[in-house]
Amino acid sequence: MGIFSSIVTWPLAPVRGVMTIGELIQRRADQEMNNPATTRKQLEELEEARESGEISREEEDRAQDEIIKARITPGAARSAPPKDG
Repeated sequence: MGIFSSIVTWPLAPVRGVMTIGELIQRRADQEMNNPATTRKQLEELEEARESGEISREEEDRAQDEIIKARITPGAARSAPPKDG
C-alpha cells in the first residue's frame, strides 16, 4: 500500500510543500510579533523618531497604542485595516 499511496498522492506534493512553507512563515511571524524584544525595539524607535522631530507626540502616542494593541490582541496586526493619513 505504501508504494501505491505514494504514486497516487505524488501530484499533491507541491501543494503540501507550499502549505508547509506557509505554516513555517506564519509560525516565524507569530514568534517575531510576540517577542518582547521586538516590541521594546519598536517603542524605542518611536521615541527616537519623536526626539529627532520626525513625528509629533500625537503620532507617537497613536503608534504606541497600535504596537501595544497588536501585542495584546492576537491577530490584530494582520487583520487591522490600513489607516489613511
